[in-house]
Amino acid sequence: RDRLRPGRFDRHVVVPTPDINGREKILVSHAEQIELSQEADLRKIARGTPGFTGADLANLVNEAALYAARNNKKKVEPQDFEYAKDKVLMGAERRTLLITEEEKKTTAYHEAGHAIVQAVVDDGLLPIHKVTIIPRGQSLGSTMFTPKKDILNHSKRRVLNQICCAMGGRAAEEIEIGDVTSGAAGD
Repeated sequence: RDRLRPGRFDRHVVVPTPDINGREKILVSHAEQIELSQEADLRKIARGTPGFTGADLANLVNEAALYAARNNKKKVEPQDFEYAKDKVLMGAERRTLLITEEEKKTTAYHEAGHAIVQAVVDDGLLPIHKVTIIPRGQSLGSTMFTPKKDILNHSKRRVLNQICCAMGGRAAEEIEIGDVTSGAAGD
């Protein structure tokens, strides 16, 4: 039966993802266990992690500390957090993946297409943070954005701009390569 008896599992508890202030507090609490460089600005890191849960943020701090330790650093630096954020969001780098020069070129055009369209349609709230053709997880590259503030409501215009940006990769492939690849399927 699909019905619930009264008093049995009839409560729904919603645990929203933290806002920028909550993310910063969570980062501070987890970063107490590690040595941070003076350049590591947890507020800036919190701004760049919208949608992260507390567990994601704990993982971020742990991955940053591990990456710093692997590189024989005494303190965790901003670039360690950047590496960790990429790993948490997209998975580990796949540097051993054999990619042809043609696939690298196609991926570069694809990601550049996203970036160019975003630069044109951006309303100032979602600037481009990074464009990479380093394979991670299931993607061969990615274009990342860091919002200037938490975005709680999406206007029709902003959603249409995001669709345009997503399709910019496919359009760039079609214009520059003369064909489209399965790489645009996720977009």
